[in-house]
Amino acid sequence: MKGKAEVIVGMQWGDEGKGRVADAITPKSDVIVRYQGGANSGHTVIVEGKKYIFHILPSGMLYSGKTCVVGNGVALDPDRLFEELDELSSQGMDRARLIVSGSAHVVMPYHKILDQFEESKGLKRRQGTTEQGIGPCYVDKFGRTGIRVCDLMHPEMLRDKLDYILGLKNQIITRIYDEKPISFDALYDKAMEWKDRLSLYVGDCSKVVAQALNEGKSVLFEGAQGTMLDVDHGTYPYVTSSNPTCGGVCTGTGVGPKNIDRIIGVAKAYCTRVGEGPLPTEDLGEKGQYLREKGREYCAATGRPRRCGWLDLVALKYAARINGTTHLAITKLDVLSGLEEIKVCVAYDCEEKRSEEYPVDTHILSAAKPVYKTFKGFSQDMSEVETVEDLPQGARDYVKFIEDQTGVPVIILGVGPDRKETIFRET
Repeated sequence: MKGKAEVIVGMQWGDEGKGRVADAITPKSDVIVRYQGGANSGHTVIVEGKKYIFHILPSGMLYSGKTCVVGNGVALDPDRLFEELDELSSQGMDRARLIVSGSAHVVMPYHKILDQFEESKGLKRRQGTTEQGIGPCYVDKFGRTGIRVCDLMHPEMLRDKLDYILGLKNQIITRIYDEKPISFDALYDKAMEWKDRLSLYVGDCSKVVAQALNEGKSVLFEGAQGTMLDVDHGTYPYVTSSNPTCGGVCTGTGVGPKNIDRIIGVAKAYCTRVGEGPLPTEDLGEKGQYLREKGREYCAATGRPRRCGWLDLVALKYAARINGTTHLAITKLDVLSGLEEIKVCVAYDCEEKRSEEYPVDTHILSAAKPVYKTFKGFSQDMSEVETVEDLPQGARDYVKFIEDQTGVPVIILGVGPDRKETIFRET
């Protein structure tokens, strides 16, 4: 009997509420797998008013009896992982079994240092990174000079690898950035500290997932960031260094694409973005500020204010195509309540032409002017709403328009920040 595999994927520029959607689905899942990204993003889950922020751990850690897996596609920051585990343990909330893929690449101290120097010393165009070392870690991964979790388990081999790699990194640090070199002994001792604790969790991600599916269990995959930040399909070069799209599930966990049953795309009822890069529907006026303050749009990893604007259906339809999205989850619908009118982007004016197609050329996208359809606003409180039928008519019309335009049914609606403020709608 084959189990059920579902994917939670971001459809915008990250921060869509994937963590709260994964948390809502987790009770029906047996295994929850994080498939890419690192500590440069955060999943926020609110349970009975208590906020939990995960940068590395899958959000299923809050449930007992679950197996949570950090996949090989994750850029693993061991210090951040241990901080999250210790925080959960102190609250008695470390309820799930944790497995960390031995193939996951480790964010080393020199990755963070190089990330900070590249952003701060003006030697390249600023990308607006969180300076957590994620980009440099993935660079080493594809340059075949990365350190994997399994490497930490072999001290003598690791010593030889670090001796060579640190020699290269210190040349960059001292000769290009004119900074002090990193101590080999301090770095090696840190790696050995990581080894002792990580050894309790190391496993084979692909094997765990395959076994669960073969036993008829349900597996939920969750990533970080969103489609428009995908290194291949996003607003390059203003993107992350991995593949948040559904394809990243296969490479980031070792599961075959034919095993994936359902792909749930998560989108806010409006758009936000952190960092540099095009955001066609950004509102720099009072409406954008309204969305930021009411939606509490501040980055979970850095506290930076998010850029805010109206829902972009051109980008959303593109994301649905890229991911093969089967269902949608719309979050923060309640944030729109109180506006007299609500805009939705249905096309772009690009180079004197109107188009409903998303341009993959970032230069063209940066100059694109959004074409809006305007909806009448609504002002009702949604905190106690439990069914779609109980939503104000304006909100229902808004959701139906999204479905009609994307051709994808909306099965989950977020009408508040708490776990309980979620409407499930099977179609």
